[in-house]
Amino acid sequence: MNKLLATLISGLIVTGAFAQAPTTTTAPVVAPAPPAVVKAEVKADKANVKAGTAEAKVDAKADAKVVKAEAKSTDTKAKAQAKADKAKDKAQAKAAVAEPKDKVAADAKAEKVVVKADAKADKAAVTADAKSDKVKVDAKADKTNAATATNAVKAEGKVDVKAAAAVK
Repeated sequence: MNKLLATLISGLIVTGAFAQAPTTTTAPVVAPAPPAVVKAEVKADKANVKAGTAEAKVDAKADAKVVKAEAKSTDTKAKAQAKADKAKDKAQAKAAVAEPKDKVAADAKAEKVVVKADAKADKAAVTADAKSDKVKVDAKADKTNAATATNAVKAEGKVDVKAAAAVK
């Protein structure tokens, strides 16, 4: 019985050691990349970083232009509305102090001034919004062009790396 037990234990130990032994087929051997490929990859990475930086700079400038245009538009609309309110108040004040016999004509004149002032303020608001929208469209175009240029640089880098790998 002792011999049988000793044989089983030694077999177990040998089997365990054999199962843990490294095999030669577990990891494939990777040949180092040729220097031309490494050089092309480094060049492509540098170009990608430069293009990404340029794109971010264009995006920031475009966003700043949009913010500035929106602020200017808001300011222009506020000034136009204030001017219209002032003209309306002045016209209504004149109508209020008019003689009773001229009251109807003064009220009509005040209403005409109110309508013209509102129309002028609305026209100024539309013009300001149009200018702001134009800046937004231009900014979006600038961003899109920058993104396209960045993608082109990335694609060019990939092509250069493939070309370097193909030449041996």
